[in-house]
Amino acid sequence: MTASAPTASLPQRAMMPVLIALSVTHLLNDMIQSLIPAIYPIIKEAYRLDFGQIGLITLTFQVSASLLQPAVGLYTDKHPMPYSMVVGMGFTLAGLIGLAYAGSYGFLLLSAACVGIGSSIFHPEATRMARNASGGQHGLAQGIFQVGGQTGSALGPLLAAFIIVPRGQGSLAWFSVAALVAMMLMVWTAASYAKLDRARPPKVATASVAPARPGKRSVAFAITILIILLFSKNAYSASFSSFYTFYLMGKFGISIQNSQVMLFLFLASSAAGALGGGMLGDRIGRNKIIWFSILGALPFTLILPYADLFWTGVLTIVINLIMSSAFAAILIYALELLPGRVGLVGGFFYGLSFGLGGLAAALLGEFADILGIEAVYKICSFIPLMGLLAWFLPRLSEGTRGAKVGH
Repeated sequence: MTASAPTASLPQRAMMPVLIALSVTHLLNDMIQSLIPAIYPIIKEAYRLDFGQIGLITLTFQVSASLLQPAVGLYTDKHPMPYSMVVGMGFTLAGLIGLAYAGSYGFLLLSAACVGIGSSIFHPEATRMARNASGGQHGLAQGIFQVGGQTGSALGPLLAAFIIVPRGQGSLAWFSVAALVAMMLMVWTAASYAKLDRARPPKVATASVAPARPGKRSVAFAITILIILLFSKNAYSASFSSFYTFYLMGKFGISIQNSQVMLFLFLASSAAGALGGGMLGDRIGRNKIIWFSILGALPFTLILPYADLFWTGVLTIVINLIMSSAFAAILIYALELLPGRVGLVGGFFYGLSFGLGGLAAALLGEFADILGIEAVYKICSFIPLMGLLAWFLPRLSEGTRGAKVGH
């Protein structure tokens, strides 16, 4: 009996290279995606766009990224396709080159849609692989996976500041090298995952009693609350990813490069928040993380519109450090509500994350044209109040998928 523990833990340790590789591919994928909002100041001037049109670019990318993800996830739950990530990155590569050489606003929209389609193929399958490679440490695995994405999203504005801003829109094509590297790494990851998965010892059936699970109505109620909470997080995040540079340049008069560096600092804090939220969720429960990750940011979001440049930088880092811990906790909570549907749930929630963020960006762009960019941040400062809804989430028993409704 004592010899069984090391044997059981071996495949869990062996899956760590797969988790790290998935995190790196997530980094490259999201870095390329984050170049889209990073070039907004450049294309706004070059194409004479208003804030509404900028928001529409975000909406096009986010909607194209959101619509396919649940369908891709549903299919890969039944028919796993690790190599589909390579196809997704092919779409992203095509969109990236299109953005570099777009001759019209319409072509910008089409190219942004291609990048979104690439994302819709990548995320559901990569989420399923990360879950299966977790060795039971779902929060840690999702945290590692999320760190890659958050780091990539942060790198985009920084690279744009020092490469694209000085050299122009065409230098976007240089990042096709990153897409090609990602495709090669995805091939290796898919092959390694398949090899390690075959080496996993078969599960031994036990006579243990299945844990209680919430009924369909409780699951539907909980999913609805999760969607609202996800909207609150992404609506606030959209105000930064799409309009933060304009806010800084308009209110404080700083340069495009300096505003991109400020955006990098904001997004870089996401990596620490994502990993910390995933690890703490394994220890103290998803409910507490979800509650804190949204409502906990409220005092800082309320102060932000009235802060000077220095404190604006400090507050935005604190806000994102707190709020970035939300997604991993929300996703794992949903996976525990709907066990066995990893691809579907991953695709649905990643799709919602993109779609809700795009919708919010489009609406905020219209508000910015009508009310001014500073007014947008005063309106958005109240969004974290939606975190109060986390009180109504069913309590999931740690270590099981059972649930207790209420607090």
